[in-house]
Amino acid sequence: MTTTLCLDIGSGTQDVLLYSPDREIENCPKFVLPSPALQIGRRIDRLRMRGEPIWLHGSNMGGGVTRFINAHLKAGLKVATSEGAAYTMADDLTRVTDMGIDMAEACPDGFTPVRLTDFDETWWRRFFDAAELPWPDRIAACAQDHGFHPGQSNRMGRFKLWQTMLGEGEGRPEALVYRTPPAMLTRLTDLQRDIGGGPVADTGAAAVLGALYVDGIERLSFERGITLVNIGNSHLIAFLLYAGRIHGVYEQHTGCVDGEKLWADLAAFRSGCLSFEQVFDDKGHGCLCLDLPAEADGFAPTFVIGPRRAMLEGYDVDFPSPGGDMMLAGCFGLIKGLAMER
Repeated sequence: MTTTLCLDIGSGTQDVLLYSPDREIENCPKFVLPSPALQIGRRIDRLRMRGEPIWLHGSNMGGGVTRFINAHLKAGLKVATSEGAAYTMADDLTRVTDMGIDMAEACPDGFTPVRLTDFDETWWRRFFDAAELPWPDRIAACAQDHGFHPGQSNRMGRFKLWQTMLGEGEGRPEALVYRTPPAMLTRLTDLQRDIGGGPVADTGAAAVLGALYVDGIERLSFERGITLVNIGNSHLIAFLLYAGRIHGVYEQHTGCVDGEKLWADLAAFRSGCLSFEQVFDDKGHGCLCLDLPAEADGFAPTFVIGPRRAMLEGYDVDFPSPGGDMMLAGCFGLIKGLAMER
């Protein structure tokens, strides 16, 4: 049986499932660990405390590490970066040099190298050895990727991905897991390379698939329309789902809404009355709905997951725990998406 290491890489945590199809899901090893951005950021912090200049190299990874780099610069310490690592900080590399960061493809004399990556195989092999676990047959991972959009709004560019999914992808949930990510998704492209070529997905999309891992939710979605919401630490995303198809996408920054505002947005979203411009002007990514089928009956049943799900506590929602562990919804979503391809 093929074992799969599933990674859901967020801004605060990376949520981990070692999945074996021949074992009860309760007996599959699970972990919630600090995100790679925090792990690497703490290394940069230690170097800052020692007054050491740093050279960044490696991959385009989660932007959460940028605040640690900025602290290094603010302390008056030098920072250099390779081109591949520089895209972590900005699509437009002139913005990186404007920060006071030097471009260098080799480590300058006197600098300490710091590798940027969302997946450090050496670290993971040590972790597996310490836990006395076998190395997996394959690795699947999800992370949020705004996409590479030089000269354009990242928010606008990211939302074009959802437009493509609803159009060319016909709203099929399984299309949210990429065997080959679109070229604009440079973070996922680097992540796929670093994990050895396995499937990748966007974090929000994987979480939605995680809700469908719950048999009762998937069955209900074929009887009537449902709303699936993932409230992450930095971003929230909602999908309208009916009869095996996604009919609408809403994406906002978590810090831009409270429970009342989000509930009002979701009400307008379900009825097809929330425009892209309304959400974008509220500093979100946008909203897009297809023609909503009458058979979906208003998409009223609402299922909420994510670390900030308590924002909708007290509203008419359910809080499912896919696979018995809400924090691993994205991991279960990867497993669900791969199973739906067959």
